[in-house]
Amino acid sequence: MRKLFAEFFGTYWLVFGGCGSALFAAGYPNLGIGFTGVALAFGLTVLTMAYAVGHISGGHFNPAVSFGLWASGRFSLKDLVPYIIAQCIGAITAAGTLFYIWTGKTGNSIDNTKAGAFASNGFGAFSPDGYSIYSCFAAEFILTLFFLIVILGATDKLANGKFAGIAIGLALTLIHLISIPITNTSVNPARSLSQALFVGGEPFSQVWLFWIAPISGAIIGGLIYKNLLQKLENSEE
Repeated sequence: MRKLFAEFFGTYWLVFGGCGSALFAAGYPNLGIGFTGVALAFGLTVLTMAYAVGHISGGHFNPAVSFGLWASGRFSLKDLVPYIIAQCIGAITAAGTLFYIWTGKTGNSIDNTKAGAFASNGFGAFSPDGYSIYSCFAAEFILTLFFLIVILGATDKLANGKFAGIAIGLALTLIHLISIPITNTSVNPARSLSQALFVGGEPFSQVWLFWIAPISGAIIGGLIYKNLLQKLENSEE
């Protein structure tokens, strides 16, 4: 249960901090943090929670990461569903908290006919810059694949584990710097589901892509690291 609570709190913090920065601070007149600030916020949530509770649960905070670690042989199949449930509950709880705060300001409402409403993800007309479903799938797949390679490499027993949280947090920052205009950046099915539940409409009907693409990318990333990059014991190459 300690591991599941750690995943709950870690995913809560990721959604609250990352999506919260997009909702409250990104467009603030004259002082807004913009894309760069939101990207950094997402990276900081993972970095801080990696050190806060990563030693308890492994610091996944993302169903795609759990799938990728399973594919790489570093995570047990029996723990996969409980982790994903804990992550989704944490994300949805965070989105609910954001909704409560967001609607506490007069005039704030969710317009589910606009791209990025309530920090949601989308493709086509619901992509921030109008990218097609194929472009959005490719971006989410490739970025999650490389995210898993970074995670697996940074946490490898031969790596310097003290800096793993920094590498992973900066990788997520880079991912957001690339893909906010494309999909509003998911690479995390729980994060996408949580916002879509409160937005409804077309953004909710598109959430399937933000499960399939990141999970597929994560599994391939896990397999690539396990079979092509990971140094085996007694191996000289």
